[in-house]
Parts: sequence; C-alpha cells; structure tokens
Amino acid sequence: MFPILLKIGPVSIHTYGFMMALGVAFGLWFAYVQGKKQGLDAPKLLDMAFYTIIVSLIGAKLVLLAGHFSYYVKNPSELISFARTGGVFQGGLAFGLVFALWYMRKNGLPTWKVGDIAGAALALGHGFGRIGCFMAGCCFGRVCDVPWGVVFRDEYASNLTGIPTGTLLHPTQLYEALLNFTNFLILFFILRKKRFDGQVFSFYIINYSIIRYFVEFYRGDHPDKAYLFQNPSPYLSMSLPQLFCIIGLVGGGLLYFILKRKKRA
Repeated sequence: MFPILLKIGPVSIHTYGFMMALGVAFGLWFAYVQGKKQGLDAPKLLDMAFYTIIVSLIGAKLVLLAGHFSYYVKNPSELISFARTGGVFQGGLAFGLVFALWYMRKNGLPTWKVGDIAGAALALGHGFGRIGCFMAGCCFGRVCDVPWGVVFRDEYASNLTGIPTGTLLHPTQLYEALLNFTNFLILFFILRKKRFDGQVFSFYIINYSIIRYFVEFYRGDHPDKAYLFQNPSPYLSMSLPQLFCIIGLVGGGLLYFILKRKKRA
C-alpha cells in the first residue's frame, strides 16, 4: 500500500493518479494501433478519446458529488483531488458514452467500429486504475478470514479513504483488476474474430456488468444509503451499483441481439 509514489519537496505524486494515467496511456496506445489496423482516422480517434476522458472524469466526479453531497460541500478540495478517488465509474462511463456518440456523429466516425476498439481499451485501462485503487486504499473490501486477505496499515490513506487499518480485508481492488485484464484479453480475441460491428462493445458492457455485480458482494466501502436493501448476509443485499449492473447486463444483451439481427438483415 503506497498512496504516495514519489515526493519531491512540497510536490507529491499519488500512486492512484499515476496508475490512472498509465491506464489511460495504454488505452490510447491500444486504440491508436487498432484504429490504424482497421482503416480509421487514428489521429481523430485519439482526439475523441482525449476529450471523452475529460468528460468522463467530470461526469464521474459529478455523480460522486450527487451521492455524497453533504460531505463534499464541507470538503470541496477532496472532490477535485485524485488522491482520494477518481469518482464513480458508472457515472463517468455514462457521460463519456453520450459525448463519444455525439463526437463520432459530428466527425463521421463509424460508431460501432470505434465502440469495439473503445470497449477493449476501457477494460485495459480500468485494470491499471484498480491497481491504483489498491495502492491508495480506496474501493476497499469487507472484513474476511480468507488466506489471501490483506491488511492495510497506512494511516495517511486511512484518513483519506476511511479504510480500516490492522484488519484483514478482501482485496476487492485486485479482484477487479485481474477480472478487467481478463476481460481485455477476451474482448481482444473477439475483436480479431468479430462478425459484426458492435459485438465487442456489447460484450464489454455485459462482461463488466457481471464483473462488478459479483465484486460488489465483497466491497466494504459503501455507506448504508448506497444500498437498495440490506441484509446481515451481503449475498442477500443489493447495492445501487448492482442495480446499475443489472441494467447494464440487460442493455448489453439487447444491444448485441439488435446489432446481430441488423447485420443479418
């Protein structure tokens, strides 16, 4: 657990921000290479990705603000900081998706062909981002007694994220990082063998919805109001992110069958 990667005088480089930047860099590199292979305007594709990332970060922060309004009104500097959290991923995905659709329509980029590349790039970048979460101590898991449980001891990170120190916890950040990297490999394989445009993006939505739904059972960082209903057993509870996952799973499945039928027609 290394919330601060490097400190030079008064300047601190936080590991979360560094890993997020690394994920963005790898995602952009992947998008550029695959865009050129598929005959797309690679520079224009990079421009779209850059602006979409900015819009997504703003959207993720806005959804975070909406969910924890009273806290961030009292601590506004923490809202814009990336030391504590990057925001709510689903919020960033929704804002980014709307902007990307508008940008592609305006600039004549093929929507679903670009979406297929973006889906795989998102999974790759998200894997690095979750490693950053682990280093920073955010998005932590609930108390456990499994052999691979982890104990966090950094008081600075605990003050930033509220993570319990000296307690065995599920490493949910690493669960999701590993699953996102696995998702990337699956999507990359589908990208090379796809039968219609939009197939990879559909599977990205489906796969990530499944990943996040099950990881949520082991998350320990949600306040009570983040649940639709709670039970002493986490497997009989449902959080708001899990509701979004169900919606995403249904939406991704519908998108797959609609685009597949359209291709056949």
